[in-house]
Amino acid sequence: MVLPSPANAAASHHAPANPAVVSEWNAIAVSTLVADTTKAPTETPLYLGFVHAAVYNAVVGIEGRYTPYRFQARAPQRASAQAAAVAAAHKVLVTYVPSAAGTLDTAYATSLAQIPDGTAKRLGVAFGELAADTLVSQRANDGRNASVPFTRPPAPGVWRPTPPASAPFLTPWLGAVKPLMVRDGAQFGRPGPPPALTSARYARDFNEVKATGSAGSTVRTAEQTAIALFYSGNPAVQYNLALRKQAALRGLDIVESARLFAAVDMSMADTLITVWHSKYHYAFWRPITAITLADTDGNPATTADPSWVPLVNTPPYPEYVSGYSGVTGAFSRSLGTALDTHHLRLELTSTAVPGAVREYDSARALNADVIDARVWLGFHFRSADTGGVQIGQRVADWSLDRYFRPVDHD
Repeated sequence: MVLPSPANAAASHHAPANPAVVSEWNAIAVSTLVADTTKAPTETPLYLGFVHAAVYNAVVGIEGRYTPYRFQARAPQRASAQAAAVAAAHKVLVTYVPSAAGTLDTAYATSLAQIPDGTAKRLGVAFGELAADTLVSQRANDGRNASVPFTRPPAPGVWRPTPPASAPFLTPWLGAVKPLMVRDGAQFGRPGPPPALTSARYARDFNEVKATGSAGSTVRTAEQTAIALFYSGNPAVQYNLALRKQAALRGLDIVESARLFAAVDMSMADTLITVWHSKYHYAFWRPITAITLADTDGNPATTADPSWVPLVNTPPYPEYVSGYSGVTGAFSRSLGTALDTHHLRLELTSTAVPGAVREYDSARALNADVIDARVWLGFHFRSADTGGVQIGQRVADWSLDRYFRPVDHD
């Protein structure tokens, strides 16, 4: 029986839990969400944040050491943290992706079969389900999938659907969703407007992306093209694979592993909400629009090129600020903070270029490559990329200063 109690649970005395369960269910969550045709790729980080919030609460509610996330419950003694992690992840995923219930149930049975039957397992499952149910209840009516039309009329500097698909604004409601940790999307999502169309900075950004981000660029080097394409896929998939490698590389136990995934994925989720708030609020046009319509921007230092196209087709939402850059800033900052290190020892795998791998030891180097990449793809002006990284860093700093703290700090 699970009883409400203060969150500072004493460590249990059963056999150590296998920490690999956190990574295993992260991989299951990523593949489940990516395959869910009812959700856009922009939603994946949000639901990963939900999964790992519940897993974190299930684990630290049993093992202690860190303060739970908005969860005031304590498991009975001897409950299995491993079983709780499995149950929490499974329950959250089945709730939000019911179409995958059969596959998830099979994975659930396989995971639980690795744990000896008995009281510890039964109590752990019950506690993990409680953690999941609490999270799901907290996320009810949080603004997901709300009707948020984009009605800004076309004008110089204003986003409009871009070729070749000319698709409408994807998930415009995302910027108004209630975040997991920060107060709301506006807390860090209004960093100041993009450079004025008539400014020298705008002209500088414009001419850089025009020259280096076009499909037929003669100034972008082969290495710059490789970096651009490396970062043209799905950052949630890419960075969660890197997290799984980190957990194994650093030999994290189940508590530290649950904390790492929660800190990073929840920071990335809140960053994406914040970025989408900025995109909706500023509604700035993409380079493909700006360059083809430069004769309307009032800046004598820009020249229109109606035939200009980017290296890769532009995604369907406004430019300022960059989502990939924002998620990168949150990922690199929360990872370093959670591990208390400046040496990230990262191995990243591209989700767009098969077999491509890059290694980074510092957040600065990773952030710099992503900022450059999004310009060289022709997706963004540089100011949107640097602004995105800064937003991600601010979200991570604010969040990790308030959540995932050792119990003795309180």
